[in-house]
Amino acid sequence: MARAKEPARLSEFIGLLAAVAVLLIGFGSVAAAGLPLLTSVIAMAVGLSVLGLLAGVFTLSSESPTLATMMGLGAGLDYALLLTTRYRRLLHETDDADAAAGDAVASSGRAVLVAAAAVGVALGGLYVSGVGFIAALGVAAGVTVLIAALATLSLTPALCGLLGRRIDRLHLGRPSDEANGTADLWHRWARAVGDRPWRYLAIGVLVLAALSTPLAAIQLGHVDAGASPVELTERRAYDLISKAFGPGTNGQLIVVIALDRDQRGSSADRRRVSASVHEALTGTPGIASVDTPLPSSDGALLIAIVTPETGPQDTATAELLHRVHRDVLPQVLSHTGAQGYVTGTTAARLTLQDVLASRLLAITAFVVSAAFLLLLAVFRGLLVAAKAALLNLVSIGAALGVIVAVFQWGWGSSLFGVTESVPVEPYVPILMLAIVFGLSMDYEIFLIARMREVWVRTGDNHLSVAAGLAATARVISCAALVMTSVFFAFLLSTEVVIRMLALGLGVSVIIDATVIRLLLVPAAMYLFRDANWWLPGRR
Repeated sequence: MARAKEPARLSEFIGLLAAVAVLLIGFGSVAAAGLPLLTSVIAMAVGLSVLGLLAGVFTLSSESPTLATMMGLGAGLDYALLLTTRYRRLLHETDDADAAAGDAVASSGRAVLVAAAAVGVALGGLYVSGVGFIAALGVAAGVTVLIAALATLSLTPALCGLLGRRIDRLHLGRPSDEANGTADLWHRWARAVGDRPWRYLAIGVLVLAALSTPLAAIQLGHVDAGASPVELTERRAYDLISKAFGPGTNGQLIVVIALDRDQRGSSADRRRVSASVHEALTGTPGIASVDTPLPSSDGALLIAIVTPETGPQDTATAELLHRVHRDVLPQVLSHTGAQGYVTGTTAARLTLQDVLASRLLAITAFVVSAAFLLLLAVFRGLLVAAKAALLNLVSIGAALGVIVAVFQWGWGSSLFGVTESVPVEPYVPILMLAIVFGLSMDYEIFLIARMREVWVRTGDNHLSVAAGLAATARVISCAALVMTSVFFAFLLSTEVVIRMLALGLGVSVIIDATVIRLLLVPAAMYLFRDANWWLPGRR
């Protein structure tokens, strides 16, 4: 069915427009704001071109380009913003623009590489699902993020060197430099957290607990066309079919009976099996109607169309599928030698839902473990790595809680063009886990890298936490606003699942840049003191 045509690249355009506004306010310079934009747009174009080439060899889902654009554009802006901010700071310490560009890559470039590696490792967790199209989504997003990191480490310093001090041309206001002096807002904030770490830790925990509460009621299920905007032809067709023939007509199941060799050659046996199956299905609760099972052209199969009483995204339909597949068919065919199966689009989607739900724990364990080991290898601190993994996992739970409240409970769902309560698409939590864990590591690495620089130089944990927070809070806040703008722009999509992902990713970035980075991380590191940097076996 035809979909209402969306304006070409409208989401990307609005996301870039919002990013321009944030960068102009943050950098205070047209040239400095344009540099991360130029780098990220070029990287995104190259990334999508590479995906086009890969699509000729591998099968990619229709959502791959959208997800790749969201990830590539957001990560590219983040990485370029970090490097450009460090370059501008170094310009205040040297007259050599080339040296400043080189030093920026030497210092912040490592953080960019580690951040991109963290995203790649997290996306690699999608392979644990064992589902081809989920793994393909991870590849698509990973390719664009990798290209964004490479562009940041090559194109960004080259452009910085070419611009030199002209990067501050068309100055609009105070740049987002890493300000010095205790009068700076972020220095005052760092000091306030250090004075009362328990208070700020408690505030952060309460906020995350409140946001995560709806997660306990999460309902996984396929989002059908009935949740699409009413102006789309597929939604109108769905409503007309439901009204005329019942909601289950949009989610019919196909029952297939594979006969044994003796039954294939006997029309009497086929009729007997057909009658038994039809009688059993007719008496099954939740089924509105059943066609008489008819033989295939070679007589090897009996095929019947089953119409549920409920629509494809209703939990009762999933329960009916399980009942027919696990109980009804095995029982009625137990003494016939035939085998019964349930197939069709609805059955395939519900089966995928079960597979993904069963593997969610394994994917979570892989992503958390891999991220922990990566941070442990980079920062050489057991508590630093464990804290980062735990807090990132909690922030994902909070973002998923917001998704449940909006889409499943309907709190403010009309603001996002969703006219009815819908379940959470099964692969959304998995994508959220991989993507948010990777993106959260970006900010964690930016923050901890600066703290560790001061720690290595001074050995003073309190000074390290305060200096690292004051030095990176502004750039992390600016980067988070940019990435949030990019993600929220995709709320304009007509696909409910894309809106679900856009809201979840945008909210997760806000949570990560505020509650996690400005409250929980510094508070916990103040409380752990020198134990933050302890590693077994290291003296």
